[in-house]
Amino acid sequence: MRWIESLDVGGFRFVHESLRNSALDFILPFFSWNVLFVPALILGAIWLVWRGDSRGRVFAVMLGLAIIVGDGLICSSIKRAVARPRPFAALADVQQLVGKGTSGSMPSSHAANWFAATTLAWLLWRRWRWIVLGIACIVAFSRVYLGVHYPSDVLVGAALGIGYAFTLVWVFEKGWQFTGRKWFPMWHARLPSLRNPHAATKTATTHLTDAEHFQLQDRHWMRLGYVVIGLLLLIRLAYLASGKIELSEDEAYQWVWSKHLAASYYSKPPMIAYAQFLGTQLWGDTAFGVRFLSPVIAAILAGSLLGFFAREVSAKAGFWLVMILSATPLLAVGSTLLTIDPLSVLFWTAAMLSGWRAVREENDRQWIWTGLWLGLGFLSKYIALVQIACFGLFFLLWKPARLLLRRPGPYLGLVVMIICTIPVIWWNWKNDWITVTHLANRGGLDQEWQPTIRFMRDFLLAEAGLLNPVFFIAAMWAAVGIIKNRHRDRLEAYLLCMGTPLFAFYAIFTLRSAVLPNWIAPAVVPMFCLMVVYWSRRIQTGRMAPVRWLTAGVAFGLAAVILLHDTGLVSKVLGFPLPAKINPLNRVHGWKETARVVGEARTKLEAGGKAAFVIGGHYGITGQLSFYMPDAKAQVTSREPLVYYQSSLEPDNQFYFWPGYQHRKGQNAIYVRKAKSRGTAPERLTKEFESVTDLGLYDILDHNQVVRSIQLFECRGLR
Repeated sequence: MRWIESLDVGGFRFVHESLRNSALDFILPFFSWNVLFVPALILGAIWLVWRGDSRGRVFAVMLGLAIIVGDGLICSSIKRAVARPRPFAALADVQQLVGKGTSGSMPSSHAANWFAATTLAWLLWRRWRWIVLGIACIVAFSRVYLGVHYPSDVLVGAALGIGYAFTLVWVFEKGWQFTGRKWFPMWHARLPSLRNPHAATKTATTHLTDAEHFQLQDRHWMRLGYVVIGLLLLIRLAYLASGKIELSEDEAYQWVWSKHLAASYYSKPPMIAYAQFLGTQLWGDTAFGVRFLSPVIAAILAGSLLGFFAREVSAKAGFWLVMILSATPLLAVGSTLLTIDPLSVLFWTAAMLSGWRAVREENDRQWIWTGLWLGLGFLSKYIALVQIACFGLFFLLWKPARLLLRRPGPYLGLVVMIICTIPVIWWNWKNDWITVTHLANRGGLDQEWQPTIRFMRDFLLAEAGLLNPVFFIAAMWAAVGIIKNRHRDRLEAYLLCMGTPLFAFYAIFTLRSAVLPNWIAPAVVPMFCLMVVYWSRRIQTGRMAPVRWLTAGVAFGLAAVILLHDTGLVSKVLGFPLPAKINPLNRVHGWKETARVVGEARTKLEAGGKAAFVIGGHYGITGQLSFYMPDAKAQVTSREPLVYYQSSLEPDNQFYFWPGYQHRKGQNAIYVRKAKSRGTAPERLTKEFESVTDLGLYDILDHNQVVRSIQLFECRGLR
């Protein structure tokens, strides 16, 4: 190995030093990275998909998959496992001509990506194969010349790129040959081979009538929808299993709830605790176990909507609804993180779908199911009560539906829903209706109203971004169009009533107080269902502009969702890291490091001979330390946990209702809080301990960026 290493270093010195000249110093950085690269790549992909032939489209799609699988999974995993320092970090006198990479040196992702592109060009789109090969060789050479990779890094990267690109084409070709003939015969006849897309054959379905042809097409779109849902489920589960992100503060806080199951909790109903309890019972107390149900819920939701649209509109419209939901950042976050919102959206949608069947079929049994979904929605998030008003609005607007009020079904459903509220009411009755007080304070109802439009502006801008600007405008346009249309049908009226009132309620509420963007989450699915119904019917009349805009929205949204799940890709796109202040993943990074810093401070304090515990200054950091400190996780269910929230006279969060640290008299503690600058310890804390010493600020780093700062205090002698 030493001989190989010396040969590698010698090759690096030869390329980097012996071949150095001013012309290459000027030219090669352009091939390694330039500001024109990403725009050119995006425009090229758009041109291939939009204007290219079937061969160009297949090439563009396969190249995108190769980059995602190869660069995002294979190369990054090897870099972390090998952890080889880059030449400029390991060798002396290396003149670096481009930015310093933060990842490992082995293998070269640049070489892997370009030789993957070369392989795909050779297999799928040979018109440009020599040009792509030439660029790949120049890029590979430049990585060594510029001092950021060894020759072996480049050779291994090139071999990996060739290997996984060839494997990807082979797997997809075999998969298409197997599934295409059986599941998608009409489409397979048009595209019999990925490697030879032009070799179309005569389809065996040319004798079908228009109605039979439509049914067969519908089955094709239905199957494709289920394939996409299955792939998304696997991708999301793999992403969670990869450990790229840690728990958010709410997830860790509610994980502690799942270790203390109750009828309800201070700020939320109990369903989130039971959902996390189920996930961790299956997969253990890991981040994957905490979040396991989130992608499962997303798959169930998408499958239910696909079936609903196949029955009521068309399977093609249902497929595009699934793609639209997947390309919506707000819903994509809910497909990964398990907070109360995924559960709320699931049960709101389930009540909407069963309620539609109850209305259409005049089926009393479906009303009972609707009441159950409403009740479970209430046990997930209190906003489910608004859905009762949504049903009331539908009965008010759609006169024929009022006849259903003469049947027992709606009232049976209401009774079932009321029964589901009993645990929450009982818990609040025992605890002085603390949740009602908390929600009133959260909504600003305890303050004097000072009308302003500032909150509405912020609300609309946030929703436009999180719902995808294209979809947001299309949904608003559809809602206004259907409101103005006196000849709207029953389905349009129903979907309008299921989503628009909640969105309008919060939009109006912004005149009084700030509204968080995720509060309207249950309204998103019915609003997007309405959007797809509205625009699909206009597309059927020959209007093609909506097709182009919605397709562009899906493409833009999927790119945004991918970047949202791995903001490290932004640095590869832009050429520099995303600033920490605007990186949305900082809230799910650096918590293991935070726990390590706190654990070391506690160990040092215990060296004096006395036991020491930890006090968190916020419920979020208290939950995170409970999860990520090994000793704390092991003791979280005991009567004497290791991590506590700071004591208070009034309830601030759920920790108030559990035993505090007052029984640990005489012991020491480490007090932890997030802080941008040094401050003094809380007055109550200084009264509780004999002495409180400021240990200073600690910067928590992730990929060489400060994701947060914490301030530690050494507290001695609990009075």
